[in-house]
Formats: sequence, C-alpha cells, structure tokens
Amino acid sequence: MKMKTFIMCLLFCVTAGMYAQKGKHEQIKALKVSFFTTELNLSADEAAKFWPVYNTYDDKVFRLRHDVMRPIIKKMDATGIDKISAKEAEMYLNKLEDADRDLFNLKQKLVEDLKPIIGPVKILKLKKAEEDFKRRLLEQYRDKRKE
Repeated sequence: MKMKTFIMCLLFCVTAGMYAQKGKHEQIKALKVSFFTTELNLSADEAAKFWPVYNTYDDKVFRLRHDVMRPIIKKMDATGIDKISAKEAEMYLNKLEDADRDLFNLKQKLVEDLKPIIGPVKILKLKKAEEDFKRRLLEQYRDKRKE
C-alpha cells in the first residue's frame, strides 16, 4: 500500500513538472494517464489496447463538451437566462439534451469496446478512478485558489 502511494505521488510530481510546457488540457491528460495507470494496474498488453480506445473516447468527450456544450452555456450566460425567450430556451435545452445523449452513447460505446480488452472488473475500477481523479483535480484547484 505504501509503495502504491509512493508511486502515485512520484507520477503526480513528474507529470506536474510538465505543467509549464503544455496546455491545460494536455496537463490534465498527462495526470490522468499517470493516475489511471496506477489505479487500473494494466498489463503491458492491456495498456497497449486500452489507451487508444480510451483516448479516442476522451477526445470525443472533450470536443463535445468544448465545441458543443460550452458555446451554448456561454450564449446563455451572455444573454442572461432570465432574458431569453421561451423559444430560445427550448432551443438551448434541446441542444444540451442532444449533447447529454451523445455523452451517454459515448460512455456506452466505451464500455462495449473495453469489455474484451480489460473486462468488467477493471471497467468498474476505471469508473471509480475517473471519479477519484475528478475529485482530486477539484481539490488541487481549491487548494491553489486558497494560496
């Protein structure tokens, strides 16, 4: 257990050193790779098959959130939700629901694609690792804001 914690800290430190050289998305991706590699304990064969599938999924999710959902939310913020018409609200709501549906479909496809590669137990570990990673990222962000 102590060795696992040490390795995780070491991986975080190494990838954190790359912060200055990459954009935020790439920084987070590097941290995620380190964290997931430790948490999932993938064999070399599993990792070789897992990362291309997961990276494709992650890129599609990023594009969907960044290119579809983010502009909608920015438009609503710029206009002010209380000032938009019912027709506009309906349009924004439909677009966001479509994006949510696309996210759900991407998650389902990821599970289908990963089952033969890493099996259901490691897929559950992946889901837990994703949540743990998000939580740690938020904690680091909050800690930085306090400083």
